Amino acid sequence: MWGRTNRRQFLGALGGAAAVGTTGFLQDGTINVGMVYATGGLGDNSFNDMAHAGVQRAAEEFDVSFQNAEPSSPSDVASLQRRFARSQNPDYDLICCIGFVQADGLQRNAQRFSDQRFMVVDTVVEQPNVASYVFKEQQGSFQVGHLAGLLTTMEFSAGAGQTNDATTVGFVGGQEVPLIKKFEAGYRAGVQHANADVNVLSAYAGSFSDPAQGQSIANSMYNNGADIIYHAAGGTGNGVFRAAQNSGRYAIGVDADQSQSLPEYGDVILASMVKHVDEAVFRSIRRVTNDNFEGGTANRLGLEQNGVEAVYGQGLAGEIPAEVKSALEQSEQQIVGGDIEVPTEPSQVGQASTTTQ
Repeated sequence: MWGRTNRRQFLGALGGAAAVGTTGFLQDGTINVGMVYATGGLGDNSFNDMAHAGVQRAAEEFDVSFQNAEPSSPSDVASLQRRFARSQNPDYDLICCIGFVQADGLQRNAQRFSDQRFMVVDTVVEQPNVASYVFKEQQGSFQVGHLAGLLTTMEFSAGAGQTNDATTVGFVGGQEVPLIKKFEAGYRAGVQHANADVNVLSAYAGSFSDPAQGQSIANSMYNNGADIIYHAAGGTGNGVFRAAQNSGRYAIGVDADQSQSLPEYGDVILASMVKHVDEAVFRSIRRVTNDNFEGGTANRLGLEQNGVEAVYGQGLAGEIPAEVKSALEQSEQQIVGGDIEVPTEPSQVGQASTTTQ
């Protein structure tokens, strides 16, 4: 959260996404874990890499071996889940399914392989052998929206960027699905909390792995007056950062502290909405190692549970005005305390998004 040091450094880029199949990281270990990532693969410096950081941490702390599988399209996900579930050498103690795209295949495979333990991130699969982890992305997004809404009304210059005279900010999503709309809703609510007169531009790229499209959308927004853009678009967001540097404006990262994972853009990354997918993966593996796996549960992680947090960019944190930081700390406390209820649909913004107990 604001003012805290991230609990561990993000492990950075891991190379480009592989084709359908698996890459081996198996060692002699007591617990074997299969990882089925979201489309877009490893090397996104964001969502998938955070999940990979979680299994790496488990491998370092426990007697755990793992193997990665990277689907090249959503249609590959179910077959990769089955490949791990059918394996006998090794016999996988846990299969981690990363991303909402896993839901339909996992619903079927969890029933088919009823003795196999699964965990899934970003969706709930109601099966007794599946532990589900979902996040309150809207809460962390509110925080970075609050930041953007305050700074766009100020004369702010730091790093390679500066604000302009327009009170306009932007949001770039990957696929236009309910999950990503939670990011947009929280962001819009946070901007409005800062200043109801700030204009929010919004667009979806249709992909989580198209930096060129992300750059094109962001260029258009910057040309139309936006000085800060928040992305929830995976690898597509790398293009948003490039556009920010080229335009001399700012951007806000997602999932990981992207000022660390993409330090070449650190001079324009004001903050990141960190989503601790790494923590969800690590917790689920730890439960297996402790023989207390809890299938059939839905774990919901927000600001209070340290499932999401907003962190300032390492290169720009010291330049953000103290009064802005103080305002953000206050709104965080209000969210955790229940005084601010953050909407999950963009259409709900402006419809009593703030309540007083």
